[in-house]
Amino acid sequence: MPAPETDELQVRRGAAPAEVSALAHRLVRAATSVDGVGPLSDEAVKAIDAGPDSPVVHVWSKGAYANIVPGRDGEPSMIEAVVDPERRRHGLGRSLLDAAFGAARQQGLEARAWAHGDLPGAVALASAMGLEKRRELLQLRRPVGEGHDLPELVVDPGLTLRTYRGPSDDAEILRVNNAAFDWHPEQGGWALDQITERVAADWFDPEGLFLAFDTEDPARLLGFHWTKQHDADLGEVYIVGVDPQAQGRGLGRLLTLAGLHHLAQRGVAEINLYVEGDNTAALHTYERLGFTRYAVDVAYG
Repeated sequence: MPAPETDELQVRRGAAPAEVSALAHRLVRAATSVDGVGPLSDEAVKAIDAGPDSPVVHVWSKGAYANIVPGRDGEPSMIEAVVDPERRRHGLGRSLLDAAFGAARQQGLEARAWAHGDLPGAVALASAMGLEKRRELLQLRRPVGEGHDLPELVVDPGLTLRTYRGPSDDAEILRVNNAAFDWHPEQGGWALDQITERVAADWFDPEGLFLAFDTEDPARLLGFHWTKQHDADLGEVYIVGVDPQAQGRGLGRLLTLAGLHHLAQRGVAEINLYVEGDNTAALHTYERLGFTRYAVDVAYG
């Protein structure tokens, strides 16, 4: 189907027209190629193809697309937007965000807008619109391999460290995840569906999901580290979750290091991770393991 041919902004809740979905995916690819960073998160990319009963709101015109993903449990809804790189600096981004914030208000939603990479154009636009930084999500990276040795992995005798054994582990992973991230707008409040979806993903590797237990209570999970390998060169510290009742035992460092060794053995050249800018304890752990800042995503509101 042809792409939208008008600069008039359109808004729709639920499923976007097929030609709009095609436009959005094309714009994401184009912007990623030009900027070196994706303009939309994985969740927002999935939302492009939302079904008719979805609460996702789409906003678009010729050369521009945004969607609004409602927040959970009182968290702000998130606007993510992309403009054709060939049509930038002509006011289209401002019009798109104005329309998206307006659509959010009409739906009774408090909204923020993600700026992935917090690129200069996004910073200038946020300033022009009177928006302020409400949240920072840092991307850290660490090289591995020759010349970038990892610390030795030493497991305390009181702990058992193993990898994922199947669905019998899911309930404990879910329990620890929701306890560890009860404050987090995306990671908290999961259901088993979120575990099942990720285990079924093409990238899932059971040997890359590490679980830590107290040796005297092998049925109760203390923490986990879920790794991800994006391609031959890049791995990710995807999720590190520690039961709040097990804090203070060095589990965050142990689990992170186990995953780093696993990814290094897979031959990746570099490992990345995402961490909230105000999570001082996690930042301290990652920096001591050799991670440095690579990029930042900012939520403006």
